[in-house]
Amino acid sequence: MTATVPVSTAPAAPAAAATGRIPLTRLTVVELRKLADTRAGSWLLIVIGLATAATSAVLLGWAPDEEQTFSALYSFGLLPSSVLLPVLGILSVTSEWSQRSALATFTLVPARGRVLLAKIAAAILIAIAATAATAVLAAGANVLGSALGGDGSWSLDSSLIWQSLLLQVIFVLMGVAFGALLLNSPLAIVIYFALPTVWTILGETIKGLGDAAEWLDLNVTSQALTEPDMTSGEWARLAVSVGVWVGLPLVLGTIRVLRREVS
Repeated sequence: MTATVPVSTAPAAPAAAATGRIPLTRLTVVELRKLADTRAGSWLLIVIGLATAATSAVLLGWAPDEEQTFSALYSFGLLPSSVLLPVLGILSVTSEWSQRSALATFTLVPARGRVLLAKIAAAILIAIAATAATAVLAAGANVLGSALGGDGSWSLDSSLIWQSLLLQVIFVLMGVAFGALLLNSPLAIVIYFALPTVWTILGETIKGLGDAAEWLDLNVTSQALTEPDMTSGEWARLAVSVGVWVGLPLVLGTIRVLRREVS
């Protein structure tokens, strides 16, 4: 007699159910890593770090003793990242198309909106990290300056801490928005720097544009973030200008990323 081996008739679990959709947190981590994967991105981060350290060296070496405070070191130290981090935000989007990696990215994650959302989250996180690193560097420089005879004051209005962080986030998101809208690295970088500057010049030189510039010039409205305790009017003007320079390009850029053919 030949023994028969029982065979299970239960259906095997499908592979798709086991894997599931890639979590947004993992996509964000991948996008953070991609910021430094390219030669341009890695060098940009290095330049930001060196330039931030240079701001402390300049103040400690040449500023009067009474100006060597934590507030001055922190505020001055944020300048390099506020100028250069938006370029990193631009490259985070445009590099997918310039390096022809969009096909691989959107094949692995067909939901393009989730990829763009991960890029936005990564940009916000890098802005937070840059602000925190600047604060740590400014604190160390203030201790050194105090030992060398500087003022060494630690006074800083609490509102300036989160307002300076918001300023960094706004500009890096503006970079992401311009990158998504134009999808071309050189063009997006040039337009990002040139267009707001031209608008500021026009608003200052043409009298008829003065009132509109007070609401639509982000270079003007964002200056209030560098002063403590913004008024409701300043917040309103900032919100309008952010909607024009960040919100609108980001919406249009998202539509373009979702619809553009990948080749």
